[in-house]
Amino acid sequence: MPQLNIVLVEPRIPQNTGNIARTCAATGARLHLVGPLGFAIDSAKLRRAGLDYWDYLDITHYSSLEDFLNRTQGEALFLFTTKGQQVYTKAEYPSPAWLVFGREDAGLPEELLLEHPSRCLRLPMRQGLRSLNLSNTVAVATYEVLRQWDFPELQSFGQLHRYHWEDALPNLE
Repeated sequence: MPQLNIVLVEPRIPQNTGNIARTCAATGARLHLVGPLGFAIDSAKLRRAGLDYWDYLDITHYSSLEDFLNRTQGEALFLFTTKGQQVYTKAEYPSPAWLVFGREDAGLPEELLLEHPSRCLRLPMRQGLRSLNLSNTVAVATYEVLRQWDFPELQSFGQLHRYHWEDALPNLE
């Protein structure tokens, strides 16, 4: 199965990290937290945002960006930034894919961006606005990679609780 890795560099807001953890649990993506974090990992806000999904997570911790880069040398990193020159849907994501996101108030260091200019990706948005919420950006990027991979091992249909979809099918035409 293809491997998707979501990397948060120095996240500051526990609710964002909790929401991202929930996205990772729902999609099977691995979560990588690069310190220093702006909150305690046992924060009630972090747990509340992730609800009961924590047991479904595969989390790796790194002490610093340097530690992360040393441990992932040779991996194809995709750097998400408002400073990127390429739209995220234009990239082709190999497995394993490493989607890297910076801290909410500062983004990724520009030195890192300059080292990988062709891997700096952005979500299009209106001019003059700062950025999307981090957890929304991660969700959009995650599902683009999974779409390209044809949503491996993910359930692509839902079920009704009180009714059956077959009852509605004649009415859908």
